[in-house]
Amino acid sequence: MKFTTALKAVATAGAMALMMSTAASAVTLQLHNGGDPGTLDPHKASGDWENRVIGDYIEGLLTESPTAEAIPGQAESWDISEDGTVYTFHLRDGIQWSDGTPVTAGDFVFAFQRLFNPTTAADYAYLQFPIKNAEAINSGEITDLNELGVKAIDDKTLEITLNASTPYFLEALTHYTAYPVPKHLVEKLGDDWTKVENIVGNGPYLIKEWLPGSYVRSEKNADYYDAANVQIDEVYYHVLEDQAAALNRYRAGEFDILTDFPADQYAWMQENLPGQAHVTPFLGIYYYVMNQEEGQVLSDVRIREALSTTIVRDVIGPDILGTGELPAYGWVPPGAANYVENAYHPEWADVPYEERVEKAIGLMKEAGYGPDKPLTLQLRYNTNDNHQRIAVAIAAMWEPIGVKVELFNAETAVHYDALRAGDFQVGRAGWLMDYNDPSNTLDLLKTGTDQAGTMNWGNNYGRFSNAEFDALMTQASTELDLVARGELLAKAEKIAMDEFAAIPIYWYVSKDVVSPKISGFEENPKNIFRTRWLSKSE
Repeated sequence: MKFTTALKAVATAGAMALMMSTAASAVTLQLHNGGDPGTLDPHKASGDWENRVIGDYIEGLLTESPTAEAIPGQAESWDISEDGTVYTFHLRDGIQWSDGTPVTAGDFVFAFQRLFNPTTAADYAYLQFPIKNAEAINSGEITDLNELGVKAIDDKTLEITLNASTPYFLEALTHYTAYPVPKHLVEKLGDDWTKVENIVGNGPYLIKEWLPGSYVRSEKNADYYDAANVQIDEVYYHVLEDQAAALNRYRAGEFDILTDFPADQYAWMQENLPGQAHVTPFLGIYYYVMNQEEGQVLSDVRIREALSTTIVRDVIGPDILGTGELPAYGWVPPGAANYVENAYHPEWADVPYEERVEKAIGLMKEAGYGPDKPLTLQLRYNTNDNHQRIAVAIAAMWEPIGVKVELFNAETAVHYDALRAGDFQVGRAGWLMDYNDPSNTLDLLKTGTDQAGTMNWGNNYGRFSNAEFDALMTQASTELDLVARGELLAKAEKIAMDEFAAIPIYWYVSKDVVSPKISGFEENPKNIFRTRWLSKSE
């Protein structure tokens, strides 16, 4: 008995020593993630700060390569019908949720039905509207979820039928709206399935801790099919919206990667941290939305025109930010696939600035405002040094036309909640393309859908609505000729921009800072870098 007890003691001590040794050798990535995740549910997420976490613990049919290209994920292969409307996906052998339950085609069917179910209220459901009957189900026109064009042929075979051939569909499937969710858990727990004590995943990492306002922590998933090639053992996704503080923590060695930095520190970093600051053009637009609901002052297109045309976009990238962002006058980023080159450039952009100001003053006067009766507008932005610098500069640009600006900032989640609720006049927003096709930005300006008597505007924060624009977008969605489709989308862009549906300000560049200890980081136009491709040396 004593001998057995002694053996147990030795074994226990050995196990503890092994655990301590393993913990000591664990490779931890300290990632500055910016905003505080509002959710870890892929059907309810809305930002890149959530995508970075969710894309590590859940994997879709396809996933991203180190350069953010679509590659096989949970599906090892697929077949496409000759007319491009039916996709048949073949799932990998042995894939499972982290509680040991197999991942099946039924999980994907369940997930897509949940995504489009109006009760889920998924803001980004429209990204997957190429799927047959998806939009009709989401709008409530079709109530039978089984009418969705997503079917399980068997546990390992999934068939997706589209409304029409869609050139970007495979890339769209890398977006978190197309991720599976664990049917067995969601049916049992509802929305509580993403609580840390309940959550499961099928990706390279597993959520282990979530301290709102501070960090999310994940650990490597030993049962992931490619676990042998995953080098990082543990990830902290740190919440910190103060970019200057984040840079200080990076310099102190507390962070390995920054996902943004104060633009006015770029020159300093080039000199003092050579090769660590990565500024890369990518598919996205920085813009202001204007509340155009009936009864709002900005429902007047004359005022919207005056505001947009008096912004000196050329100085924002090189002078205010210092990182060279290019001025934006249209809505579709340069380099977008399946589009007309240089589709939109307004005539007013080439008019001397003094003449633009003079015309804007006239427009404001027509609308009932002037030096003796200035228009006071609240400009909202999410807390961020760069957003503040831009807001201050634009407020100064609007002074000569009789507009007084009240600046208001809030944390990211609170800010975007206000935009969705229509609780704003002018608001800062940004969009990073989820897939490389012009529809991904133009869809932001489509009229909201009526759900049980309530308009759901999704990410069309400004409530812009134009029947001709909507008709062109609908026509383009079923046009198989890519050239003709691009021309339809270009016409739609012109209508929206000529009516000043929103104020494009500049085309994005990604701004990351990466420690020399990190390998595997690849610059790409989507600025998506999954942890599974990274490694870290000491």
